[in-house]
Amino acid sequence: MKRGLILAGGCALACLTSNVLAQTMEERARTAAQASRNKSSDSDALQRNYLTPGLGGQPIATIDDSQQFTPSLACQKSATALEILAQPGPGGDITTLRLTRDKDLDGTFDETLNVPVPISGICANGVIACNQASWDQCRNFQWTVGGAGEVRLAQVELTALAGCYCVNNSCGDNLVWGNMASVLKDLGGGVVAALTTADPRIGIAQAQIDGPVIRYTGAQTTACTANPSVTATAYRSDPAAIQSDAYSTAKASSLFQALAGSAIGSGKAQEIRACTITRDIGVKSWDYDDIMGVGGSIASVTSCGAGCRRYQIRGPGNCGNSPPIHSATFDPIAPDRILSARIVEMGADDWVQARVNGQIIGSAGKRPWPGEALPSGDCRISDDPWVEHTTIDVTAQLKAGAMIVGARVRGGGEGNWGYVTLEVQVDTACEVSERLVDLCSGYAADPACHLTSETVDSVTTLRNGVNTGLKPLPSTRLFGTGACSVQYMRDFFERSRRYACTLDLGSATQPDLTRGAYIIDHSTETLLADRTSAKDGTVATSTRPFTMPDRGSVATCEPICKTRASKANSDVAVDGIVGARQNDPAGWDIYFHSCTTNNACPLGEGEELISACGCLDDFPEAVVMMQTVRLSGADLVCRAEAR
Repeated sequence: MKRGLILAGGCALACLTSNVLAQTMEERARTAAQASRNKSSDSDALQRNYLTPGLGGQPIATIDDSQQFTPSLACQKSATALEILAQPGPGGDITTLRLTRDKDLDGTFDETLNVPVPISGICANGVIACNQASWDQCRNFQWTVGGAGEVRLAQVELTALAGCYCVNNSCGDNLVWGNMASVLKDLGGGVVAALTTADPRIGIAQAQIDGPVIRYTGAQTTACTANPSVTATAYRSDPAAIQSDAYSTAKASSLFQALAGSAIGSGKAQEIRACTITRDIGVKSWDYDDIMGVGGSIASVTSCGAGCRRYQIRGPGNCGNSPPIHSATFDPIAPDRILSARIVEMGADDWVQARVNGQIIGSAGKRPWPGEALPSGDCRISDDPWVEHTTIDVTAQLKAGAMIVGARVRGGGEGNWGYVTLEVQVDTACEVSERLVDLCSGYAADPACHLTSETVDSVTTLRNGVNTGLKPLPSTRLFGTGACSVQYMRDFFERSRRYACTLDLGSATQPDLTRGAYIIDHSTETLLADRTSAKDGTVATSTRPFTMPDRGSVATCEPICKTRASKANSDVAVDGIVGARQNDPAGWDIYFHSCTTNNACPLGEGEELISACGCLDDFPEAVVMMQTVRLSGADLVCRAEAR
């Protein structure tokens, strides 16, 4: 019995080995291709098999799962770098939207933002807040990142937002709860885009939805540095530097020089290189809160004109040996925009002492209070308050960094209070910057390159090295939005150029193509002819039978099917909700699916079949759609002439 089992086991092993060896090259290729598709067929597979474990420091397996390795792509990791909670109210608006973030990726939440307005619409890069359950009095906000790295919402024009749609009851019922997963992804996508744009070190590895919460696993990538302006992103701010850096790197690379001096790298060649010269005009609007951050014992904030606020630091005192100090912190986010900071008033029922960064700068009361010692006199010395209007300039202290203003109060009885008033004036004027981004300077300075064609603001001024005689007229363009809209007239805004550059690669050895030409000229479908040269220079010709392997049958196409799912048109435009301007706001989303191996259409949730599996050809429909989009964005030309 044992001998029979051994023989059977040996036969099974031999048969398995024989089957593997018996696989044809085509079968092995198909097996490898299928294994590759299983690992990287779509974005979810790429994220699951490579991105998430790579950023998380987990093992990554090869395509055939035969080996594993653990990469180190991130300097810091956080299980939850960002968490967003969204809950709608009775009117369909998102009344609770809370963002919790781990800014330094140390595993502890250190930033929380509770959005103070109800969210009526969601955009790819922001949100829209309207009166609840309606589309009236709407305000538009864009996700941004402040100077201290905090997530913020900045009010903008609707044209600055993209992909907006309505979610409250003015567009339909239960839109948020019914589409919670997509709503969370859209909200999170806008926040993540703002964060990664402001700090290119941040990488998002995974997003997980749990009811009304979406959590993002994050990591610090790109560079192990505390500075967001990393070297790896330097070319984004100075794209022209890549040409000189590439030249310097090539000169210092022994491998590059070896390839340049090789036979294959010798000779002359010509390359056509395209570049642009663009006029970059940026218009930035400044709000008071973009310049100054305030927190602490602020009793009141009043306006004193455009870009001017007065803060009253106020609190009760006592007649003991340790009068309390009520303080507030003023953080200059943009110090260059601070015009002035002054203590304009001090008042108290008995005594108050003004302090800046712990230093005494003034006082108010019956008698001066210059030092740390208690003032001379009893508390409750008068029923009338003492007010001091002497102006004390503290602009230099505020521009130097975070400034703490304190009010030390001594008093007794019912009126034991004191205050210090700080006036801060800032510049909220629009900031306009202009620069020329010249990506052609390297080619223009290279004697081996010459200009062959140029287009200036869509006008062709040079074609095939010959001037056309055409020159564009100065044009005017509008930059910025809202109150910060600026018109500029310039000779040009964009030049598109093409240079022909000659590359000197030395003396190239021409390849011998005579053998290949002989094979092509003398071979047939069943006969392969060849000619070879021996070392002594003799030439020998030969022929042998030749057949192409059977490639099998190939399907005419990949079977696909066409489906549709109903959708209410809740998209938002400048004029309001698009569906409200249509006779029927209901529409359809069209989907195309690859059919399964048994020729079945994998219908998604809420989808209905339009065209069954087969070789569908919707190219004419696609052309009509693209042409419609193209023409809708074209300029309208009005002509006044006799007909």
